[in-house]
Amino acid sequence: MSVRSCVHPSGQFVYGLHLPAYQVANLRENDFVEPLGVFPDNKPYLNQNNFPAGDLQVDQEAAIYEIVNPFPFRGVTFINSAWANSKAANPAAIKLPEPPAVSMCQTLQGLLPAGAVQDRQKIFAALPETVLLALAATSTDPDDLVTLAAMSCALILDDSGNPVGLGYAEEKNGLARARIIWPDLFEVVVNNSYLPLAYRKVMVLRPGVQGGSEIVGEYRNQLQDCHVFEYLRRNSYIPWGHYAANMADDAVRYRMEDLSGADMQGLRHLYYQRTFLRLAAELGLPLPSGRKTLSQDALEELRLAVLQALDREDAPPLSFDATLWGWNYGFAFDPSGYRLHASHQQIHQQFAMLPQTVSAWHHGGQAVNEPVASYACGDFIAEFCERYHQETGCDFFRTYLKVIRNNRRMDGRESENTSLIVYEDEAVMLFVPKAQTSQWELQIMPVGEVGNILEADTVTRASLDRALLVAQMILARLGARLVSSIEYSSRIAAAPGGQRLLYALLPKLPYSMGAFSEAQLRWVNGHFPEDFAAACRLQLPMVLAGLAR
Repeated sequence: MSVRSCVHPSGQFVYGLHLPAYQVANLRENDFVEPLGVFPDNKPYLNQNNFPAGDLQVDQEAAIYEIVNPFPFRGVTFINSAWANSKAANPAAIKLPEPPAVSMCQTLQGLLPAGAVQDRQKIFAALPETVLLALAATSTDPDDLVTLAAMSCALILDDSGNPVGLGYAEEKNGLARARIIWPDLFEVVVNNSYLPLAYRKVMVLRPGVQGGSEIVGEYRNQLQDCHVFEYLRRNSYIPWGHYAANMADDAVRYRMEDLSGADMQGLRHLYYQRTFLRLAAELGLPLPSGRKTLSQDALEELRLAVLQALDREDAPPLSFDATLWGWNYGFAFDPSGYRLHASHQQIHQQFAMLPQTVSAWHHGGQAVNEPVASYACGDFIAEFCERYHQETGCDFFRTYLKVIRNNRRMDGRESENTSLIVYEDEAVMLFVPKAQTSQWELQIMPVGEVGNILEADTVTRASLDRALLVAQMILARLGARLVSSIEYSSRIAAAPGGQRLLYALLPKLPYSMGAFSEAQLRWVNGHFPEDFAAACRLQLPMVLAGLAR
């Protein structure tokens, strides 16, 4: 098979197996032997082994598996069996420890004379900046965090000392700007869920406190205590603006364990609603009147009307024909100044529509006659599906589903942990990809021929929403605190090519943030994918029981 993919048209996964054994010529001219330390009996320990006398023979010790990603543009995954074997024996070991409780105030009380800790702000102000940033990120003590919050911005307090707002200054352009004294400290402390809610509300959660982004949509389910705002991000890094479905200030959700099925439905409903409305407007369809959230039935009616309009021979071409959706869950900031993950300041998801083409220019001032295609990540999958079919005669996603269901372990173990599937219903599948690009990557795809959200009916949309929630909750129970999720989708009204909607959930792990290997799309894993799937399935009963409550 000339096409690069682990999905073989025979209905099986195919992978490479390295059994490395080799010789190395020793070209070193000098020895630099010296003691490294001593043993308990004072016998010196030398670095003699680092300076062999002759050439080296490296004998085979561990098999290394090389698995081309199902989609070749995503690179190749390498699994060292020496690392993975221990996880195969105990998949439950695939888990991160809970972060420890941290309190500077309690620590100081144990070190300083009685009463000396009363002036916390004075003591904290004497600490190095890096210590304060680390404390803002890791403290579980509200007293610590309240002190840091007061150092980071101009808080307005009532007579009882409770925060009621922020101090503002008027800029030269007439705009009001919150008086943030220490931006890094401010951003870190407001993302710590142990900061009392009253402070988070006035510092970052109230509508308008983060700026002038207009709220242009809303989803509310009062019976389920669910409230979501849709913000317009005008001056966006995404051309033509984007939208953010953000949990509202009266429905605070910082952690996955706080998010409900109704919340996820609300976050995603705003994505579906905005997309279908924009498509309907482009097609000249009558739009729902009034300022109101569409019901599920009205949303489905609008979707079907858009599909029907696109099927007409005189349907106008769409200027915006691709969706973009993403979710950065979690926040991390290193005291050295590196932000390790996007700020979330409450759970929120972002979405946009992308143009089909973009005008092309030479040298900043000379227009080109032909526009260039605008970028959408799902286009890579569309191109690959076409090439796979041309070279193999097989529909890629049908074959992909088949090989997932037919999966066998690479290490030959015949245990109960042979499946890649974590969760499945009649519409979607949540599974571990054979070649994970993040060590804990999960993927979701429809089992039917659904290429984008416009092709997803009510049942499929509900299944996608639930699978996303189940996946995130499983990852959270395993200890994942930073997860980026993306959507790969087909272009709206694209010619049928077999492409299916695909979601990838990509956790960042503490000791695997990415380096030159990952920059080359060489992903290094310490477990077999089947064992990670088993670790996820161990969490599934608790997740489903929680959602049923």
